[in-house]
Amino acid sequence: MIDLSKVKKRTTADIAKRIVQDIPDGAHVNLGIGQPMTISNYLPSDKEILLHSENGLLGMGPLAKDHEIDEELVNAGKQPVTMLPGASLCHHTDSFVMIRGGHIDICVLGAFQVSVKGDIANWRTGDPKAIPAVGGAMDLALGAKKLFVMMEHLTKSGESKLVLECTYPLTALAAVDCVYTDLATIAVTPEGLVALDWVDGLSFEELQSLSGVPMIQGSAQ
Repeated sequence: MIDLSKVKKRTTADIAKRIVQDIPDGAHVNLGIGQPMTISNYLPSDKEILLHSENGLLGMGPLAKDHEIDEELVNAGKQPVTMLPGASLCHHTDSFVMIRGGHIDICVLGAFQVSVKGDIANWRTGDPKAIPAVGGAMDLALGAKKLFVMMEHLTKSGESKLVLECTYPLTALAAVDCVYTDLATIAVTPEGLVALDWVDGLSFEELQSLSGVPMIQGSAQ
């Protein structure tokens, strides 16, 4: 049994900041509903990263604070957001043309499961209390040039969300490029999952044991 009490897990903010490190200057990025939306609060001033929201906003800024809230200006998750100088609004159809036309460089989605082959399941568990539909995730997973996943490493019952085969309904096959969790950063490569970094207090062997899937130790750690 691995004692996770000695491990300093990443917070949601920590994961968001780690993802931002891998977003290049000038990228057009879509943020999925849930944890990924927090990334908008941590974009560095020395990079121009243009955020796209599939409900028709290009140039989205951070989540709106109380005094900034405009109830008609929301992201795809219906959260109040801000607009950066130069931002534009467009029709829903045009927004999906950007996605399906391959104009989004990176999409960051949450997930219930990611397989060793990069398959992603992020939209339904069968639980009647869960979200009922996939929304734009299928378009985003296949339309964006790269797909990042932001999620907790383990379920509430301690099961790994990295799996050999997804058992939940799939969003897309072989689409994920990199997974960012509260324990590690893991690239999906043709050779398999590669652990790029992991948190203090956790060894690579412990990370692999917790993950329950084959994993290659990267050279960055």
